[in-house]
Amino acid sequence: MPLYKTEALILRTYKLGEADRIVVFLTRDRGKKRGVANGARRPRSRFAGALEPLTRVGVTYYEREQRDLVRLSYAESQCSPLLATRPDALSHVGYFAELMDEWAQEGDPNERLYRLGTSTLEALAEGVPTPPVARYFEYWLLRLQGVYPPHVACHRCGVALDGEPAGACLEPGGHVFTCHGCAGSAGREEGRGVTLSPEALRFLAASGRVAPQRLGTVPLLPRVDRELESVHQALMRLHLEKELRSTRVLRDLRR
Repeated sequence: MPLYKTEALILRTYKLGEADRIVVFLTRDRGKKRGVANGARRPRSRFAGALEPLTRVGVTYYEREQRDLVRLSYAESQCSPLLATRPDALSHVGYFAELMDEWAQEGDPNERLYRLGTSTLEALAEGVPTPPVARYFEYWLLRLQGVYPPHVACHRCGVALDGEPAGACLEPGGHVFTCHGCAGSAGREEGRGVTLSPEALRFLAASGRVAPQRLGTVPLLPRVDRELESVHQALMRLHLEKELRSTRVLRDLRR
């Protein structure tokens, strides 16, 4: 039974029996894994503090061929989301972890997705404001999955969208961005869905250049934050064909 030692992000856990847990984790080099952590729910478990969602850990596990579950023998926390003491940051931890779990593939290495998760965790731990981190994370997750529409030029006329005073319009169906002139001329002036202002487009452009730890220097007004969140949620619903539980939790917390 091969033994593997690697770095991983904890995505979620489930209760198993009276004292164990099933752990879903994303490894740096071998993709998403599911495993059993024996005794993880006992008060003096060797896994104590290491299995919280989005925790970066060093893990050791055994894996047998043709078995769905690996067996965790060791997990040590290297960076914990609990370092982010702000309530809004802590409330987003499960959201980030659930999104990664939805898109990460079993046993399929994805270095870029793993680095997105670890850099997001580090930004939260370093005190970067939560709204820009959340919009950055959504933007890059959707880009990595190939479902974020190009937002530099209008899909119909080719005009540069960052130079448009009214910004960009996400067409119904969420597949392309157009300028507002093309959206209106195509007969969608009333029902054309969500839009992005020039400020929102500038945030996306900056997100393509800076690391999440530097997002505190990128302007993000509350109005712009809401615009980006609306577009990102529309794209995620379109491609996941459902609304995430953590999305509903965040919405309820705001109320």
